[in-house]
Amino acid sequence: MQNAPIKDLIEFSDFEKLDIRVGTIINVADVEKSKKLMKLAVDFGDHQRSILAGIKQERENPLEIKGKQALFVVNLPEQKMAGEVSQGMLFDIGYADNLTPCLAMPETPMPNGSRAG
Repeated sequence: MQNAPIKDLIEFSDFEKLDIRVGTIINVADVEKSKKLMKLAVDFGDHQRSILAGIKQERENPLEIKGKQALFVVNLPEQKMAGEVSQGMLFDIGYADNLTPCLAMPETPMPNGSRAG
């Protein structure tokens, strides 16, 4: 693999604007109007969110991530896609480099809603 160039420098204050939290994926469902999207129900401890993720064609079995903890960006505006609303973004590793993606997840179980950074 050839590593992509490092992006332009940002201020630390820009990074601090991201709210990245641990959540447990409690359900994974098909989005019928999309060839790419799956609908994740995610538990963040004090609330649940619906998050759409383009993982349908990236994984042999997208349902295998049910029950796993992962990192999510939770302070993005709601986005409507394929007739569904997404309330955040799943972090995964590899997709941007044309690798088989994997979840960005804590090394040990963490309380849902724990912040990264």
